[in-house]
Amino acid sequence: MLSSIYLTGVLRVILVSIISLGGFVVLFLMHYSSAPSLFCPPLPAFPPQYSERPQGQHNSSLAKTLPDKPIMLLWFWPEHYRFDLSDCATLFNIDSCLLTDDRSIYNKADGVLIFHKSIKQDLSNLPQSPRPPFQKWIWFHVESPTNTNRLSGLENLFNLTLSYRQDADIPIRWRLTARKGQGEDFVLPKKDKLVCWIVNNNNPATGSGQRYNYYRELVKHVKVEVFGKAFGRFLNYEDYYDTISSCKFYLSFENSVHRDYITEKLNGPLAAGTVPVVLGPPRQNYEDFVPGDSFIHVNDFPDVKALAEFLLKLDKDDEAYLHYFQWREHFSAQRHLIQQYQEFTHAICYACDHVGTHKEYRVVHNLYKWYFG
Repeated sequence: MLSSIYLTGVLRVILVSIISLGGFVVLFLMHYSSAPSLFCPPLPAFPPQYSERPQGQHNSSLAKTLPDKPIMLLWFWPEHYRFDLSDCATLFNIDSCLLTDDRSIYNKADGVLIFHKSIKQDLSNLPQSPRPPFQKWIWFHVESPTNTNRLSGLENLFNLTLSYRQDADIPIRWRLTARKGQGEDFVLPKKDKLVCWIVNNNNPATGSGQRYNYYRELVKHVKVEVFGKAFGRFLNYEDYYDTISSCKFYLSFENSVHRDYITEKLNGPLAAGTVPVVLGPPRQNYEDFVPGDSFIHVNDFPDVKALAEFLLKLDKDDEAYLHYFQWREHFSAQRHLIQQYQEFTHAICYACDHVGTHKEYRVVHNLYKWYFG
């Protein structure tokens, strides 16, 4: 009887031990299977996109199905301003090329547009892959030499230049267009201001000291309505052209004086129905782009006081004032884009058009000798 009880107790102990050991083994296996293996490390996270695409932009499966058009790759978004890639067709009727920011198709791109101000000092953010023999690199820069950072290593690197310079491969500016046939009669906008100026930058380091000093002398003799960040009087975008239209004269003062450096500061008043008073390169250079009787040049006067007296005289002589609009019988001015994110849209679209319509190939051997010369 005692031996039977003893045997039962032993068996019970053995059974409990087996069950406990089995539970331990199961738990161990579960833990081991969930732990990373020393020999097969876990898969790495999927790498981020090679180029960040602007919100709302989709180059629908470009790498899979490329259209039968020349491709221009936008390597940098200038100043990080992004626009809808379809704007080239919508705004300028440019559909001769495919504009993309998808760096994964670099080897298929006919042209690569590279914004100078985005290039790092050591050039490390330029394309590192070998350049296909058919591919053209385009140097994109619209600042004046005064505001240009010289980077070493750019000689013999580019094939085309995109600039405000008239002798660039792709010269870019808002131009007057010739009228076809009899255009609509020009109606002078209502004027309630004499002289206006919209300016955001008065930093002397950018060369703008000359124009600001001229303005300070001018206001001693004539009233100037000022707007913009530089004067803490901001305008909404939708008020830009209406404000210029309400002025008889507009100060189209460039921040620095260089050949061909004539920006949208001239186009704005021409498009708005106002007479621009220009400070920039010599009169003859302006007349390369617009009629000589469409603007007033500060160099036409011996001093600032003489200019102010002339403006006051025109204010009282309607016939003489209207003479500055006779050019409209033969030409028209298009309003340029004014939203900040659209600042470079015009230039980028016309670069794409050039890639789509020009096949010639060359090398820019000495970029700075040309640009600073």
